[in-house]
Amino acid sequence: MPTFTRLFTCFATAAAFALVAGQPAQAQSADASFFLTSTGIGNGGNLGGLAGADNYCQTLAQAAGAGAKTWRAYLSTQAADGQPAMNARDRIGKGPWRNSKGVIIAKDVAELHGANGLTKQTALSEKGDVNNGRGDTPNRHDVLTGSQPDGTAFAAGDDRTCKNWTSSTQGSAIVGHSDRIGLRDDDASKSWNSSHPSRGPDGGCSQADLKSTGGDGLLYCFAAN
Repeated sequence: MPTFTRLFTCFATAAAFALVAGQPAQAQSADASFFLTSTGIGNGGNLGGLAGADNYCQTLAQAAGAGAKTWRAYLSTQAADGQPAMNARDRIGKGPWRNSKGVIIAKDVAELHGANGLTKQTALSEKGDVNNGRGDTPNRHDVLTGSQPDGTAFAAGDDRTCKNWTSSTQGSAIVGHSDRIGLRDDDASKSWNSSHPSRGPDGGCSQADLKSTGGDGLLYCFAAN
């Protein structure tokens, strides 16, 4: 091979490697349809309502290369101000749902709220990372859901959704444990979506309050289509 041709080939190969190296990593597999957010919105339980939470899921999915799907946050709301309750289970499509590595979390809504495959090792972020759980520093296993174990909303009355995801001070939000581990060996401690209410000195819904019980305002995101 002539010297010029060899040099051109080397330069072209190096340029191709540099181009690939400079491209953003696509953490999501092609059929990914579920992730746990790598970070929270940062404003405690004030997510901007369901619309704000859905937009956050969509934004993170877009950054990870999965923005072509319609993403929804797994959140319920309670009946208030003349508006009916919304069930998290009714917002997320029919399944099946796979994590960023292609592992099936649940094949349908019934399995998701039964014997699903969601664990610390499978509840991966949009980046494909394992989230900190109980025993890690910091513990971030509390995930906002506002839901009962079957994925339905709580009745009106006691706040379980930080005022339908608009409060970063007063109120309370039900959280689940993404690692399925808690302080006790009971169903609530092992629940991915309905473990305990948030609480804290700021009123229960601030970012600091969420962190104080082992959370960070994280969300479960599901592709609804």
